[in-house]
Amino acid sequence: MQNLYIPLGPAAETAYAQTLDYVMMGNLHRSVADLTGTFAKKTVSGHEYWYFQYRDVNQVIHQLYLGPQSQRLDRLIEAKKGARAGRQESLAKQARAAIALGNQGMARSQFRVIRRLEEYGFFKAGGVLIGTHAFASYGNMLGVGWYDGNQTHDVDFAYAGRSVSLALPTNLKLDVHDAISSLEMGFLPASRLDGLVGGSYVIPHQPDFRLDFLTTIGRDDSDLVNFPNLNLAMVPMKFMEFSLQDIRQAALMSEEGAILVNVPSPARYALHKLIVAGERSGAFKTKANKDVRQAAALISFLAKYQPDDLMEAWTDLESRGKGWRTRFEQGVTMLLSAMPEIGKQLLWRDVPPE
Repeated sequence: MQNLYIPLGPAAETAYAQTLDYVMMGNLHRSVADLTGTFAKKTVSGHEYWYFQYRDVNQVIHQLYLGPQSQRLDRLIEAKKGARAGRQESLAKQARAAIALGNQGMARSQFRVIRRLEEYGFFKAGGVLIGTHAFASYGNMLGVGWYDGNQTHDVDFAYAGRSVSLALPTNLKLDVHDAISSLEMGFLPASRLDGLVGGSYVIPHQPDFRLDFLTTIGRDDSDLVNFPNLNLAMVPMKFMEFSLQDIRQAALMSEEGAILVNVPSPARYALHKLIVAGERSGAFKTKANKDVRQAAALISFLAKYQPDDLMEAWTDLESRGKGWRTRFEQGVTMLLSAMPEIGKQLLWRDVPPE
């Protein structure tokens, strides 16, 4: 049988686990020094006072009063700046060590985009990283390296809003458009409808570097679905809800550091890729082939080490109706044609769930 992954080894697994612990603990113990904001002085009645100004996840501007200007406070502010830089460098060293031991890192430019959305609260508000970068993160999560990396410049995100019951808050407010603009990387919205901004963002002179925002489809949805709480409109996609109903957390790593993101469960991601592959045709054949390869890599691992997760995901898929099953079977047929030995590992799907 074609081998689509290679075990990373205990050292790499330990390094990833430590990185994940680091970013999860960082999320729990953030302080003023971790907020994205600025220290500023104000002069009132001839006296100078220090404040720290930042935006919360609801994009409300806050000013923390720190005290009147003094040599002691000046030193503390400089120490805070240094402490934040020190924590960031410590995390970067941890990430670099994990990558050196075999874990998958990502390009700095793409990492910066995802990190900025994380800083603005996108993932805390229910945002999910999907697509090839989520697939790459599964290798680190599962302790394997993928032979077919499928590197891409596209970065894909999803958000279900309130149409899917998630164990994530969906009522937080933030400004995704402002987060992207603040990067000053030249991203421009590629889709507009009735004044709505979003769907996709591209850099005109780098058309391959694209940000896509997807959501679940509804009966009355048109080309874009507006989410005022995010100041963003997204492209509705069929069957998206399947992969958004079992969310996991993963550490995303780069030479610059690591962040905590939400990703679909590996099993649901794999089966969703087969559904999507069965839906694609014509000009989208290349993407369908990539979908099948990613599904095959995950299925080859999960069928051996986590079969219950695959069965649970398939049982849910099977219960969703004929349209779902038809697309899935089309994807399975493509998998059997391309990699028959891996496709045969899904033969249990012919047994009706209890």
